[in-house]
Amino acid sequence: MSCGFTLDHYRELLHAARAGGYRFAHFDQPPQRGDLLLRHDVDLSLDAALRMAELEAEEGASATYFLMTESVFYNLASTEGVAAAARLRELGHRVGLHAVYPNAPLDERFDPVVAWHNPDPEYMTAPIAGAVNVMQEGYFDPPTYRSDSNQRWRSGCPHEELRAGGFPWLQLLTHPEIWAYPGATMGATMRAMLEAERERRLVQLAEDRIDLA
Repeated sequence: MSCGFTLDHYRELLHAARAGGYRFAHFDQPPQRGDLLLRHDVDLSLDAALRMAELEAEEGASATYFLMTESVFYNLASTEGVAAAARLRELGHRVGLHAVYPNAPLDERFDPVVAWHNPDPEYMTAPIAGAVNVMQEGYFDPPTYRSDSNQRWRSGCPHEELRAGGFPWLQLLTHPEIWAYPGATMGATMRAMLEAERERRLVQLAEDRIDLA
Protein backbone atom coordinates (compact mmCIF):
# COMPACT_ATOMS: atom_id res chain seq x y z
CA MET A 1 0.00 0.00 0.00
CA SER A 2 1.32 3.43 -0.99
CA CYS A 3 0.77 6.39 1.30
CA GLY A 4 0.48 8.83 -1.58
CA PHE A 5 -2.00 11.68 -1.32
CA THR A 6 -4.41 10.36 -3.93
CA LEU A 7 -8.11 9.56 -3.96
CA ASP A 8 -7.17 5.90 -4.48
CA HIS A 9 -5.24 5.90 -1.21
CA TYR A 10 -8.02 7.79 0.53
CA ARG A 11 -10.33 4.95 -0.48
CA GLU A 12 -7.78 2.56 1.05
CA LEU A 13 -7.94 4.54 4.29
CA LEU A 14 -11.71 4.06 4.38
CA HIS A 15 -11.28 0.33 3.76
CA ALA A 16 -8.69 0.18 6.54
CA ALA A 17 -11.11 1.91 8.91
CA ARG A 18 -13.80 -0.63 8.16
CA ALA A 19 -11.33 -3.49 8.64
CA GLY A 20 -10.41 -2.01 12.01
CA GLY A 21 -14.04 -1.95 13.13
CA TYR A 22 -14.56 1.82 13.10
CA ARG A 23 -17.89 3.53 12.53
CA PHE A 24 -18.26 6.92 10.86
CA ALA A 25 -19.34 9.56 13.35
CA HIS A 26 -19.95 13.32 13.50
CA PHE A 27 -19.57 16.21 15.90
CA ASP A 28 -23.07 16.17 17.37
CA GLN A 29 -21.73 14.37 20.43
CA PRO A 30 -18.28 13.68 21.88
CA PRO A 31 -16.58 10.71 20.20
CA GLN A 32 -17.04 7.26 21.66
CA ARG A 33 -14.73 4.29 21.44
CA GLY A 34 -14.67 3.05 17.83
CA ASP A 35 -15.71 6.39 16.30
CA LEU A 36 -13.98 7.82 13.25
CA LEU A 37 -14.73 11.50 12.66
CA LEU A 38 -13.92 12.34 9.05
CA ARG A 39 -13.30 16.08 8.95
CA HIS A 40 -12.62 17.99 5.75
CA ASP A 41 -11.55 21.65 5.86
CA VAL A 42 -12.40 23.00 2.40
CA ASP A 43 -9.85 25.79 2.07
CA LEU A 44 -9.55 26.06 -1.70
CA SER A 45 -11.77 23.95 -3.92
CA LEU A 46 -15.44 23.00 -3.88
CA ASP A 47 -14.82 20.73 -6.86
CA ALA A 48 -12.24 18.74 -4.89
CA ALA A 49 -14.65 18.52 -1.97
CA LEU A 50 -17.37 17.08 -4.18
CA ARG A 51 -15.02 14.51 -5.70
CA MET A 52 -14.04 13.30 -2.23
CA ALA A 53 -17.66 13.36 -1.08
CA GLU A 54 -18.78 11.22 -4.02
CA LEU A 55 -16.04 8.68 -3.24
CA GLU A 56 -17.09 8.52 0.42
CA ALA A 57 -20.72 8.01 -0.54
CA GLU A 58 -19.70 5.11 -2.78
CA GLU A 59 -17.96 3.56 0.23
CA GLY A 60 -20.85 4.15 2.63
CA ALA A 61 -18.84 6.73 4.59
CA SER A 62 -20.20 9.96 6.04
CA ALA A 63 -18.05 13.00 6.81
CA THR A 64 -18.32 16.62 7.93
CA TYR A 65 -17.30 19.21 5.34
CA PHE A 66 -16.31 22.61 6.71
CA LEU A 67 -17.08 25.35 4.20
CA MET A 68 -15.94 28.97 4.30
CA THR A 69 -18.02 32.13 3.99
CA GLU A 70 -14.87 34.28 3.77
CA SER A 71 -12.84 32.30 1.25
CA VAL A 72 -10.95 34.18 -1.45
CA PHE A 73 -11.01 30.98 -3.56
CA TYR A 74 -14.74 30.22 -3.78
CA ASN A 75 -18.07 31.93 -3.18
CA LEU A 76 -20.45 29.90 -1.06
CA ALA A 77 -23.30 32.30 -1.93
CA SER A 78 -22.87 31.77 -5.69
CA THR A 79 -24.97 29.33 -7.71
CA GLU A 80 -21.97 26.99 -7.70
CA GLY A 81 -21.53 27.31 -3.93
CA VAL A 82 -25.20 26.73 -3.13
CA ALA A 83 -25.26 23.67 -5.39
CA ALA A 84 -22.09 22.26 -3.82
CA ALA A 85 -23.45 22.56 -0.27
CA ALA A 86 -26.73 20.96 -1.33
CA ARG A 87 -24.91 18.10 -3.05
CA LEU A 88 -22.83 17.38 0.04
CA ARG A 89 -26.02 16.94 2.04
CA GLU A 90 -27.63 14.82 -0.69
CA LEU A 91 -24.66 12.48 -0.39
CA GLY A 92 -25.30 12.07 3.34
CA HIS A 93 -22.58 14.35 4.67
CA ARG A 94 -22.75 17.11 7.27
CA VAL A 95 -21.79 20.74 6.59
CA GLY A 96 -19.99 22.79 9.23
CA LEU A 97 -18.52 26.29 9.19
CA HIS A 98 -14.82 26.80 8.43
CA ALA A 99 -14.58 30.18 10.11
CA VAL A 100 -12.02 32.97 10.17
CA TYR A 101 -11.51 34.09 13.77
CA PRO A 102 -13.31 35.78 15.43
CA ASN A 103 -16.25 35.55 13.02
CA ALA A 104 -18.40 32.44 13.25
CA PRO A 105 -21.77 33.46 11.71
CA LEU A 106 -23.73 30.22 11.86
CA ASP A 107 -26.93 30.20 9.80
CA GLU A 108 -29.28 27.63 8.27
CA ARG A 109 -26.57 26.41 5.87
CA PHE A 110 -24.48 24.94 8.67
CA ASP A 111 -24.70 22.39 11.43
CA PRO A 112 -23.67 23.92 14.78
CA VAL A 113 -20.02 22.95 14.46
CA VAL A 114 -17.02 25.18 13.72
CA ALA A 115 -13.45 24.56 12.59
CA TRP A 116 -11.25 27.65 12.70
CA HIS A 117 -9.15 28.38 9.61
CA ASN A 118 -5.42 28.58 10.45
CA PRO A 119 -6.11 28.94 14.19
CA ASP A 120 -3.72 30.42 16.72
CA PRO A 121 -3.11 28.65 20.06
CA GLU A 122 -4.83 31.28 22.20
CA TYR A 123 -8.30 30.46 20.81
CA MET A 124 -7.85 27.15 18.99
CA THR A 125 -9.42 24.98 21.70
CA ALA A 126 -11.77 27.53 23.31
CA PRO A 127 -15.48 26.62 23.45
CA ILE A 128 -17.86 28.51 21.14
CA ALA A 129 -21.30 29.57 22.36
CA GLY A 130 -24.04 27.62 20.59
CA ALA A 131 -21.66 25.38 18.62
CA VAL A 132 -19.00 22.72 18.91
CA ASN A 133 -15.41 23.74 18.29
CA VAL A 134 -13.83 20.65 16.69
CA MET A 135 -10.63 21.31 18.65
CA GLN A 136 -12.22 21.75 22.06
CA GLU A 137 -11.76 19.34 24.94
CA GLY A 138 -13.71 16.14 24.42
CA TYR A 139 -13.41 16.25 20.62
CA PHE A 140 -9.68 16.76 20.24
CA ASP A 141 -6.76 14.93 21.79
CA PRO A 142 -3.33 14.74 20.09
CA PRO A 143 -3.03 10.92 20.28
CA THR A 144 -6.41 10.55 18.53
CA TYR A 145 -5.90 13.21 15.85
CA ARG A 146 -4.27 13.06 12.43
CA SER A 147 -3.90 15.92 9.95
CA ASP A 148 -2.58 16.13 6.39
CA SER A 149 -1.81 19.87 6.55
CA ASN A 150 0.56 21.03 3.81
CA GLN A 151 0.61 17.48 2.42
CA ARG A 152 2.48 16.11 5.41
CA TRP A 153 1.00 13.69 7.92
CA ARG A 154 1.41 14.66 11.52
CA SER A 155 2.48 11.45 13.28
CA GLY A 156 2.40 9.50 10.04
CA CYS A 157 -0.23 8.08 7.71
CA PRO A 158 -2.86 6.39 9.89
CA HIS A 159 -3.85 3.52 7.61
CA GLU A 160 -1.97 0.77 9.46
CA GLU A 161 -3.26 1.89 12.86
CA LEU A 162 -6.79 2.14 11.48
CA ARG A 163 -6.60 -1.38 10.03
CA ALA A 164 -5.33 -2.72 13.35
CA GLY A 165 -7.94 -0.85 15.40
CA GLY A 166 -5.10 0.96 17.14
CA PHE A 167 -6.97 4.18 17.94
CA PRO A 168 -9.69 4.22 20.59
CA TRP A 169 -11.25 6.86 18.32
CA LEU A 170 -9.86 9.22 15.74
CA GLN A 171 -10.52 12.68 14.34
CA LEU A 172 -9.06 12.56 10.82
CA LEU A 173 -8.55 15.96 9.18
CA THR A 174 -7.96 16.02 5.44
CA HIS A 175 -8.07 18.82 2.88
CA PRO A 176 -9.78 17.59 -0.31
CA GLU A 177 -7.63 19.60 -2.72
CA ILE A 178 -4.53 17.74 -1.51
CA TRP A 179 -6.09 14.42 -2.55
CA ALA A 180 -8.00 15.40 -5.69
CA TYR A 181 -5.07 16.87 -7.64
CA PRO A 182 -1.74 15.18 -8.50
CA GLY A 183 1.58 16.21 -7.03
CA ALA A 184 4.35 14.77 -4.86
CA THR A 185 4.69 18.04 -2.92
CA MET A 186 2.24 20.68 -1.76
CA GLY A 187 3.64 23.12 -4.32
CA ALA A 188 3.20 20.69 -7.20
CA THR A 189 -0.30 19.77 -6.07
CA MET A 190 -1.35 23.41 -5.81
CA ARG A 191 -0.02 24.12 -9.29
CA ALA A 192 -2.02 21.17 -10.63
CA MET A 193 -5.10 22.56 -8.93
CA LEU A 194 -4.52 25.98 -10.47
CA GLU A 195 -4.17 24.47 -13.93
CA ALA A 196 -7.45 22.59 -13.50
CA GLU A 197 -9.06 25.78 -12.22
CA ARG A 198 -7.85 27.63 -15.31
CA GLU A 199 -9.68 25.20 -17.57
CA ARG A 200 -12.83 25.42 -15.48
CA ARG A 201 -12.75 29.22 -15.52
CA LEU A 202 -12.39 29.26 -19.31
CA VAL A 203 -15.59 27.22 -19.56
CA GLN A 204 -17.36 29.61 -17.20
CA LEU A 205 -16.22 32.61 -19.23
CA ALA A 206 -17.58 31.05 -22.41
CA GLU A 207 -20.87 30.26 -20.68
CA ASP A 208 -21.07 33.92 -19.64
CA ARG A 209 -20.84 34.89 -23.33
CA ILE A 210 -17.31 36.24 -23.05
CA ASP A 211 -15.53 36.41 -26.42
CA LEU A 212 -12.35 34.36 -25.91
CA ALA A 213 -11.18 34.66 -29.51
